[in-house]
Parts: sequence; C-alpha cells; structure tokens
Amino acid sequence: SILAFSLGRRPFLLPSYSFFRKELPAVKLIHLSDLHLGKRVNEIPMLDDQKYILAQILQIADAEQPDSVLIAGDIWDKPVPGADAVAVFDEFLVQLAKRRLSVLLIPGNHDSPERVSFGGRLMAQSGVYSARPYDGTLTPVALQDSFGSVFFYLLPHLKPLPVRRLFPEEPIESTNDAVRTVLAHAAPNPAERNVLVAHQFVTGAAACDSEELSVGGSDNVDASLFAPFDYAALGHIHNPQHILRPEVRYCGTPLKYSFSEAKHEKSVTVVELLEKGNTIIRTVALHPLHDMLEIRGSYNEITAKSFYDRLDREAYLHVTLTDEEDIPDAIGKLRTVYHNLMKLDYDNCRTRSSADFSQSVRTEQKKPAELLAEFYREQNGQALLPQQAAFAEELIEKIWDTP
Repeated sequence: SILAFSLGRRPFLLPSYSFFRKELPAVKLIHLSDLHLGKRVNEIPMLDDQKYILAQILQIADAEQPDSVLIAGDIWDKPVPGADAVAVFDEFLVQLAKRRLSVLLIPGNHDSPERVSFGGRLMAQSGVYSARPYDGTLTPVALQDSFGSVFFYLLPHLKPLPVRRLFPEEPIESTNDAVRTVLAHAAPNPAERNVLVAHQFVTGAAACDSEELSVGGSDNVDASLFAPFDYAALGHIHNPQHILRPEVRYCGTPLKYSFSEAKHEKSVTVVELLEKGNTIIRTVALHPLHDMLEIRGSYNEITAKSFYDRLDREAYLHVTLTDEEDIPDAIGKLRTVYHNLMKLDYDNCRTRSSADFSQSVRTEQKKPAELLAEFYREQNGQALLPQQAAFAEELIEKIWDTP
C-alpha cells in the first residue's frame, strides 16, 4: 500500500509499508469529531469520561480494523488547551500509531489551527496528517487500495474574511461563498474517489445548545457544495445525522456535552469506500462512563425508592423540582441519592412569573452579533440576509480588535 502526502497541488507519493498490515482491498475509515478534550460541563471536568470513551474507541478500532481515522475538528475545547487535555490527545494518537493506522485531522472552531498543525511534517512520518492553516491551496492526502486511489481533502474551519484576503477577485460575502471558492480551487477529479474532512455548519442540520452557531445564518454552508465528494466527514454538529444524502455526514460527539443532548445516541461512524459510487456507512454505538439524564417531579417523588431504583444513579443529572416552596439545601440532599447531580432548577408559579426577568439577564450574556440580529428582526420583521449578517459580524470584529 502507498500513502501520499500533499506537498503541492499534486500529491507526493510516499511508500509507507510500515503503516499497513496488508494490501488494502478497500479503504475503511473511522469518522470522529468534536472530542472537546478538556471540556467542563456545568463546571464538572469531563476528562475522565473522555479518557474512558477514547479507550472504547480504540477497542472499536481493534474490532473494525480500519485503515485510517478521520478527526473532523474541535479536538480540544479551547484554542489554548490545558496540559492534561493535550496529554490525553497525545496518548490517543500514540495508541492509533501503534496500531499502524493513519490519522487525518483538522482544526475546528474551538481549536487553534497553528497548534493543531504544529509538528505536522514530523508526525506525517508516523502516519498522522494534520491540516495546515488554509493558505490558498487545498491539496490531498492519498491512500491506495485495490480499486485505485482515494484522495482526502483536509479543510480547516473557515471564516469568510481570511478567504477573501486570499482571493480578492472572488465575491465572498458569507461562509458559503468562502467554502465554495476553496473547493472550486481544489478541483477534485470527479473520476476518482474523493473524501472531504470539514468542520462547518451545513444548512438543514439539527443543532442543539452545545454548538456555537451564528445568528442570521451567516455561517451556513449548502450541502450541494460537497457533491464532488464520495464522502464528506463533517464536524461541528453534536447530533449524528446526514444532510441530503447519507454520504454528507456528521458523526456527532463521542459524549453528551449538554442536557440538550440527553436523548442523543452517540456512536462511531464506520465508512468503507469500495469502487467509485459504492460507499458503505454504518455506526457502532458508544457507551459512556456516565450517561446524561433529565428528571422532574416533586422532591418527595424523585427521592422515593420506587423512583430512583429505576434510574441510573451514576448518570449526570438535571433535576427539575416542581415544588412550589424551595427545599432547604435541596442540592445537598439530592446528592446523597444522586451523586452526579449537575444541575438543579424549579418549575413552579414563581419561576414561570420570573421568566421575563430571566430573559433580560440572558440578553446581557449574548454576543453583539446576536443582539444586532435580534434588533434587526424586531425592527424589520425579517432576519438579516446572510450577506448582511456576514458584513455585520466582520464589522463588529474589526471594531472589537481596534485598540
């Protein structure tokens, strides 16, 4: 087998017999994204849960025997991750390399592209390929099997402004324009099998509270842009799903990162690329160290043995009490039964009457672009156009960056 690493517009073929155990009958992939290593949920660190689920993913890799692992962005939860989160990802990469698997990864909106690509040319010698910050070229990594070559295009998370600077002659007003321009210049060969790894919000995707999405749709990308690709391995949206066709897929997060994800079924996506036009996609379920559940009822109801015996008391819990009177030290008392209680609130006459006040408090926490979009909608009875939202966001960024 031969792995090709792109040093220019055309892939440069490197013999890499050490990476693979046999000649590949067909390329088999594991698609991951949004690890968010180092994340805290309701101020509770998730790193032990993340170590547990990464170990489970390695077990799946042992069972599935893939040829490559794709990681579609948001490796860490912030651009400057903590040392412990970096160490966890380092160990994960080492374990994948020991299994002679190639790894192809990109930065998401939570990552620093420079940090993700640091040491990339050295790590490529061990089969770990990271996308560089976009510089005007998008050249493929290629893998060969019995059907020919598969070309992998590693697209880091894009915003319009940097792409506009690289292509000043192009009419780039939105993220959709930026992605369209980048893919048009990449020009994948339609006769070959092509895979895109990207971290963007595709129009029509079902989002939840965990993702950072723009107001007004300025970050939306049309799924039709991915038509040249036999598989689009997407990251950014936490709920596993496909858009328009099965081959344009979000694999989702390996863990639940907010209670808006409580009903999600987390999984690993396994992809087999046979001959051109024949792609097999399936999922393998993931089972977390702690599940995430929401329960509601009066204090007496949810502390009754008949109630809690039916629940996983090790799960992370969001409890909503319906008592009209606050229970003294409710969170402390409930934690004697539910050790991993993350969040407690009330739903009663008092809380419902104070909803308007709570809304005004939440307004103070919103970003300027969100407030502008809401003001525009209220004044004009319609949402900002994507071009307007992109212009406003760019203008706000410039104002905020001005000393």
